[in-house]
Amino acid sequence: MSTWGSDDVAWPDDAVEVGRILDAWGIKGEFKVQPFSADPKALFSSRRWFLKPAEATAQRPAVPVPPKAGVAPLPTLLKITVARQHGDVVVARAQDVPDRNAAEALKGVRVFVARSSFPTAGKDEFYWVDLIGLNVVNREGADLGAVVDLIDTGPHCVLRIRPAGAAADADERLIPFVAAYVDDVDQVNKRILVDWGLDY
Repeated sequence: MSTWGSDDVAWPDDAVEVGRILDAWGIKGEFKVQPFSADPKALFSSRRWFLKPAEATAQRPAVPVPPKAGVAPLPTLLKITVARQHGDVVVARAQDVPDRNAAEALKGVRVFVARSSFPTAGKDEFYWVDLIGLNVVNREGADLGAVVDLIDTGPHCVLRIRPAGAAADADERLIPFVAAYVDDVDQVNKRILVDWGLDY
């Protein structure tokens, strides 16, 4: 019978969702993870991956799914022993995932890592999670809204900015996150200064 390790662990206050387990890999308990970033540094930076079940969808209701025979319920924490990039995915092995059956039981599970364990960003580099929620103002001091998400276009990212108090489906401003438009990112004061007019 496959068993998980101790589940008695505190969930980190700064947990960030960084990927999703796709499926088992091979027969020795390894599994594939789809990272949410083109550069999965966050997955490699920590040996402690926190887990939550897959989110419900219209096709998959939010009801508990019994584990496969011989496999214990989903743990809160995996202690990673190996993680390596393999094409667009990360292949990992954990202490308490001894075989393919245990790895298959993780399919669809959401992977979180403590933000405090991320590698230090380089000069003028930022993690998306650190930009979301920052207030955006232009050079004239006009408030453009807050960053609600980013879009990766390949060559650069684009800030998705929603005006304060606007509904989720309200019109958003899209500002390329490049030096031509972004003057300063002040994480301490939670503000991004941009060269962007209200009428753009």
